[in-house]
Amino acid sequence: MARTEVDRCPGVLAVHQAADGGLARVRLPGGRLTAAQLDVLRLAATELGDGRLELTSRGNVQLRGLDADGPQDLSDRLFAAGLLPSLAHERVRNILASPLSGLDQESRYDVMPVVAALDQALCEHPALAGLPGRFLFALDDGRGDLADLRADVTVRALDDRTGLLSLGDRGVPVEWARVPALMVAAAAAFLLVRDQEWRIAEVPDGAERILEELGLQATEPLPAESTRVVAGGHGTALVATVPLGSLTQEQAAVLAQVAPEVRITPWRSVVVPAVARGLEEVGLVTTSGSRWEGVTACAGQPGCAKALADVRADATRLVADAAGDGLPRVFGRGRRVHWSGCERRCGKPAGSYVDVLAVGDGYQVDGERV
Repeated sequence: MARTEVDRCPGVLAVHQAADGGLARVRLPGGRLTAAQLDVLRLAATELGDGRLELTSRGNVQLRGLDADGPQDLSDRLFAAGLLPSLAHERVRNILASPLSGLDQESRYDVMPVVAALDQALCEHPALAGLPGRFLFALDDGRGDLADLRADVTVRALDDRTGLLSLGDRGVPVEWARVPALMVAAAAAFLLVRDQEWRIAEVPDGAERILEELGLQATEPLPAESTRVVAGGHGTALVATVPLGSLTQEQAAVLAQVAPEVRITPWRSVVVPAVARGLEEVGLVTTSGSRWEGVTACAGQPGCAKALADVRADATRLVADAAGDGLPRVFGRGRRVHWSGCERRCGKPAGSYVDVLAVGDGYQVDGERV
C-alpha cells in the first residue's frame, strides 16, 4: 500500500521541532568523521544546542535543543567543514558501511573507498535528491555485520574483486568497479517504480522490477553467516561503546584528540585506533560484556512530548544498579535492550531485542507488565 504521509525524516535543513527544541540529523556516509569535523559538531552542540551529540542506528549524528536561529548557523558550520557536500541531497546520503572495514582480519574487502565513490555519485545525480529520507544503502565488507539492518540496496563483499548486490533475499555478483553506478541506478529505478512508498520492500515486487530495469537477475542465495561488532580491540582498531549513544562534550573532545578519524557505528559505538588511551576515564566502554553494550533508548521525557517516562534516566539507573529494582531480567550478556517512551519506539534496533516500553505508570517488557 502506498503511503500518503509527508516524509518527516529530519536533516540539517529540515529540522524537526521536538519538545526540547530543534533536532537536526547529520548524515555521515560510512559513519566517518575527521577529528576536525567532530570538533565542529561538538562546538555546535554546546553553542547552539543542548551540548550532546546523539549517535543513531544508522551511524549518523543528531544535535538537539536547537533554537530558532540554530539551524542556519549549524548549516553554515557544517558546509564549511565539508559535511554538506550537496544541500539538495543532505537527507538522502544514508550510506552504511562495515565500521571495521580494512582494519582487521575479518574484512574481505575495504569498502570505505566505495563509500566515497557512492556518495559522490549520489550527490551528482539530481533526481536522487527526491529519495525518501529512509532509503538506505549498505556496503558490507563480507563479515555480515550489516545483515540485520535491512538496507534497500546492499552489496556484501565476496572477495577483493566481487560483491553480492541484493535488493531483497537473493543477490547478483558484480565487480567492485561497477558497484557505485549500479547502486545509484537501483535508487533511480526505485523512484520510477514507486508510488509514495519509502522503501523498496514496500513496493509490490519492487526488487524484481528494479533488477529488471537494471538488466540483472538475482539468483544467488545470500550468505547466512553474520556477526556483531562488540567493544574491544579488533586488529588495528578499538571499538568503544557510548552509553545510550549520547556523547558528552568531554567524551567528544577526547575522541577528537586521540584519532585523526573516528567511525560512528550503527550500534552507537565509535571506532578509533587501537592505541587510543583515556577513553574509559571519560565514561566510554572499551571492553566487551559491559551491561551498557546493546542498551539503547529513545529521547524520552523531557525531550519528547509523546514520551510517558524519562527512559534514559531509568535505563541509566538500572544499568548502574547491579541488583535492579524490578527490571533486572532485561539485562544479560549479549542481549540487546531498547527503552521506548511510547509505542512509536523511535530508534529501535534492527533484529531481535528486549522491548522495554513505558506505559504511563510503569513499563512493559516484551509485552508483559512489570
